[in-house]
Amino acid sequence: MSAGTGTIESATDGDRARVRLGGRWDIRGAGGLDRALAAVAPPSNASVVLDLAALETLDTAVAWVLHRHLKRLRRAGHAAEIADARPGPARLLDLVAANDRPIDCHSPRQSSLIAVVAHVGRASFETCGAARRLLGFLGLTTLTMAGTLIRPWRIRWTATISHMERAGLDALPIVGLMSFLIGVVLAYQGADQLRRFGAEIFVVNLIGISILREIGILITAIIIAGRSGSAFTAAIGSMVVREEVDAMRTLALDPMEVLVLPRVVALVLTLPLLAFVSDVMGLLGGGLLAWIALDIAPDQFIQRLGDAVSMWSFWIGIIKAPVFAFLIAMIGCYEGFEVRGSAESVGRHTTKAVVEAIFLVIVVDAAFSILFARLHI
Repeated sequence: MSAGTGTIESATDGDRARVRLGGRWDIRGAGGLDRALAAVAPPSNASVVLDLAALETLDTAVAWVLHRHLKRLRRAGHAAEIADARPGPARLLDLVAANDRPIDCHSPRQSSLIAVVAHVGRASFETCGAARRLLGFLGLTTLTMAGTLIRPWRIRWTATISHMERAGLDALPIVGLMSFLIGVVLAYQGADQLRRFGAEIFVVNLIGISILREIGILITAIIIAGRSGSAFTAAIGSMVVREEVDAMRTLALDPMEVLVLPRVVALVLTLPLLAFVSDVMGLLGGGLLAWIALDIAPDQFIQRLGDAVSMWSFWIGIIKAPVFAFLIAMIGCYEGFEVRGSAESVGRHTTKAVVEAIFLVIVVDAAFSILFARLHI
């Protein structure tokens, strides 16, 4: 056979097989040479000679093919050798044989410290990128809300009221129950400590200030982040997976107006009401425990509460509610749009939405506390 300008002939004479290569061989004929040599099947214990007397030149690819088949034949028990090779091909074949050794393909082992630093660096880089994208989504949400103030008829009130029912009205039982139990626990623990100093009456101050200023709104925001924020992510993420969001854009519908704005407005309107219910139920639980454990009558509890708590303590919690609601709804919608391609991605981003929302709520609550302390409120 011939390949390009190279030729190959094979012949068998008793217990000796001879393969003659001639002309010029390069990588273009390496595949054909490989197949031709693989077809050489001499009898058992027969010898094989690769006659290179007529071979003018060969390249590295052909040299590796010849060397590999020589090794194969020798492993099979044949006496395989190269005969009458010219100086040029002979030097290349010797070079290939000299470099035929195992190569360690494993990467060098990395120290634990370097691995930890690299992991922290990658996580920091990814966090900075996520923060940048979230900031961009915040700006887009703000612009969309500002646009609806100019064109209020673009607000989808049917969807908004539906989300208000699901995020607000349906959340009343769990918010009320959790706040009631938190009030009971807070009153019990406070009474146990204050009893040592004969100051049980101050448990009313403890319950009123802590629930109205901090615990009531914080518990409500955390519950809503886990309940409604995750629901926003799952709903929008599922629409992304089913390509419904792309269909909206094809129909010239803005997903920010259709999907994000109703959820944000609904949560901003309902969270202050839920915070009010949380405050009432927390005070009710604390007052009930104070009545049972400390024999503080309800009228005495109410009177002491009025003396200990100002209206600002109530309004501080209510003022925080719309800000927390905006953050929870925005993060829930943002993580929904970040979903890519699969149901597994929906679950992963739903978890991220809850964690990020709770984290930001606590950070912003700490900022509010510093601000109100500076303002002496």
